Amino acid sequence: MNILVINCGSSSLKFDLLTMPEGIERASGHVERIGAVTALGTFQAGEGKPMRESFDAGDHGAALDFLLQQLRDHPDIEDDGNVEAVGHRVVHGGEQFAESVLIDDEVIDAIKDAFDLAPLHNPANLKGIRAAQKAFPDVPHVAVFDTAFHQSLKPEAYLYALPNRMYRRHKMRRYGFHGTSYAYVSRRLYELAGLDPEASKVIISHLGNGCSIAAIRNGRSVDTSMGMTPLAGLVMGTRCGDIDPSLIFDIVDKEEMTLAEVHALLNRYSGLLGLSGYAGDMRDLLDEASKGDARCQQAVDVFCYQIKRYLGMYIAALNGCDAIAFTAGIGTYSDVIRAQVCTDLDGLGIELDAERNRSANGTEANISKDDSSVQVWVIPTNEELVIAQDAMKLAHATKQSPYA
Repeated sequence: MNILVINCGSSSLKFDLLTMPEGIERASGHVERIGAVTALGTFQAGEGKPMRESFDAGDHGAALDFLLQQLRDHPDIEDDGNVEAVGHRVVHGGEQFAESVLIDDEVIDAIKDAFDLAPLHNPANLKGIRAAQKAFPDVPHVAVFDTAFHQSLKPEAYLYALPNRMYRRHKMRRYGFHGTSYAYVSRRLYELAGLDPEASKVIISHLGNGCSIAAIRNGRSVDTSMGMTPLAGLVMGTRCGDIDPSLIFDIVDKEEMTLAEVHALLNRYSGLLGLSGYAGDMRDLLDEASKGDARCQQAVDVFCYQIKRYLGMYIAALNGCDAIAFTAGIGTYSDVIRAQVCTDLDGLGIELDAERNRSANGTEANISKDDSSVQVWVIPTNEELVIAQDAMKLAHATKQSPYA
């Protein structure tokens, strides 16, 4: 079964064509700068050489049309890839969705209702859905929500200490994100580490441009660092993570900024970029830090210390830990960051093997010492596969149901 996976940002569209259940990637593509004077499209079939082209993409529909045209024109792919279902990443499902769902008018309305919870993401996700429905009107479309994995959080973990009417009226609470990544990595971790999903305590750290960490007991999320929005928690590329809320009032007063400007400051100009004054990309910071740049090194130190703090909190929340996994761009490819995060955690049963850690970048690998009481793993994530699996499952259900 061929599944098209679509992931839309405000000015970008990414797709992957996978053959399921084998999980074979037949093609992938990415369009950036949608709506700008010139968009940049990238397309690759299988293991072939990537093709890059500049073109005019005024909206997400034009971006998808461009990528589909590459499918049609490629000699190794027939019939537009013979797409039988489309899976869509949707960032925010609010409280309504604890699992993936077939997209209908009610689901569309619910995605719209969550616009205020994810104003940068959900509108873009809906644009991708509309464009794909137009291109593939006769196949099932499935929404896979980033927040769904964390709907198992209990009130003591998701409620903020605000007047309760704020939650009742506006659903102001912790939701958490990166759910498809946690779903994939946790499944792989149970298998690789020989753990029983129904009787285990694990912590997964998703470290990329956006960063979060989650505590998972018996296969269910019990706490996670991101909050009602992706701004909270760990230090990220350009997001500040946790701060004293009163700082916002001081910034408005002392910097004479509007609330909209402060919002942009915290989301786009803080984090690693703000701390270093140089870059939000960890690779650049590590390179400059190795040359003696003190501010870049300090940014790295703050980043790692915040992860270490959360590890301690989540080991307490779980009352122990069987295994930890690092994933996403930084977690998968930076042995330096993994080593710094795990230094001096032997009191918690976490001991890295230096050589295993150095050789683990980009691979699935156990990087802990043999006698470490907590296993530590590197596991590259595969969110597209999770979306394709859910889309396949629900597409099969529509074929079997007389009410579809």
